[in-house]
Amino acid sequence: MLLSRYFLPVLRETPKEAEIVSHQLMLRTGMIKQSAAGIYSWLPLGLRVLKRIENIVREEQNRAGAIEVLMPTIQSADLWRETKRYDAYGKEMLRITDRHERDLLYGPTAEEVITAIFRDSVKSYKDLPKNLYNIQWKFRDEIRPRFGVMRGREFLMKDAYSFDLTPEAARAAYQRMFVAYLRTYARMGLRAIPMAADTGPIGGDLSHEFIILAETGESQVFCDRDLVEGAIPPADIDYSGDLAPLMTEWTSKYAATDEKHDAARFEKEVPTERRVTARGIEVGHIFYFGTKYSEPMGARVQGPDGQMVTLQMGSYGVGVSRLAGAIIEASHDAAGVIWPVPVAPFEAGLINLKAGDAATDAACGDVYGQLQKAGIDVLMDDTDERAGGKFATMDLIGLPYQLIIGPKGVKAGEAELKDRRSGERETLPMAAATAKLIDAVTKQRVLV
Repeated sequence: MLLSRYFLPVLRETPKEAEIVSHQLMLRTGMIKQSAAGIYSWLPLGLRVLKRIENIVREEQNRAGAIEVLMPTIQSADLWRETKRYDAYGKEMLRITDRHERDLLYGPTAEEVITAIFRDSVKSYKDLPKNLYNIQWKFRDEIRPRFGVMRGREFLMKDAYSFDLTPEAARAAYQRMFVAYLRTYARMGLRAIPMAADTGPIGGDLSHEFIILAETGESQVFCDRDLVEGAIPPADIDYSGDLAPLMTEWTSKYAATDEKHDAARFEKEVPTERRVTARGIEVGHIFYFGTKYSEPMGARVQGPDGQMVTLQMGSYGVGVSRLAGAIIEASHDAAGVIWPVPVAPFEAGLINLKAGDAATDAACGDVYGQLQKAGIDVLMDDTDERAGGKFATMDLIGLPYQLIIGPKGVKAGEAELKDRRSGERETLPMAAATAKLIDAVTKQRVLV
């Protein structure tokens, strides 16, 4: 992509309304623009990040055996009345009346919709187990939307729902999602720590939230360092096997937010050298709630003995749009964002230091073609902006690597390669610099 043809409305100054780093940088980089309180338009750079995050989530859900569907944003109030949640949910639910005076709502979640789909479609235990997931926009009317996409009213979420015949099978489904979540976040360059959590309005008796560490996190986190440094399940893990030991390994170590922190237990169970106390951001939440929705909605199947059995269910959420902000909170510096390769809007930036100079233009065009041929997603700054402005913009938008080509380098047959994360700069022969960039990006595309 040529920057001269791209839509990248960067801001040099930090907007006054932005209180936290991710909100500031998402506005400054032109990733988002506020449309209304807590509601944002996703501009080209932000949309590319959002799609990359979404694709990683989708790939790991598919790998774990979940099946994608697409449910509506607008839901019938009658479904929610079946579970008695319509009145109980509170003012966070945006209630709507259509022209026929029918009650509707903008879905904050989709347990009722998916349960109705399954209830009307599956009648036998032979069709179990199943896990259906949906990546769709949701709406919760926050009383005080703030922090950009971190606490907005409209947000993109992956929500999955498992259906099983027995509690034992339902817990196995929960374990599959638990493992899939560990892999999902690791692929984005994040270490997400699973912590036992309250079930809140979703319900049930088993729940974990996944927290990433960040200085500006909303919760205080206390955990064992083993959870920050432990090995992530491999890509070839057998999801059809017994994952209970792996889940036990991750949940037997102490991990709690300030809401559930037990200081005495923390000191007793975790040696001083392994204690981690930090701030954290929630990026996912999973629940096993048994028959909370299937019972009132009559979601039953015929069991092996011919008797009708009420389905056991769980739900599993990932804040896709929230993750864009959370990654920035965990990965930035004074100059701007530092994107991990798998979620970067572009994998590399190519900077032409003197656009209009025939030799420099030719060299940049040649390298640009080589990078594209190698499958590298590259943004080339071919504008007539001064060098300082080009460097500032590339650092601000945080592309993992920068390849810098100017008249002096062209004469010497050299280019400068910059690693955005480390700040390391290296002057190499043009071909060697290009090859090194291609190799570095290729190796980092799949982090686990």
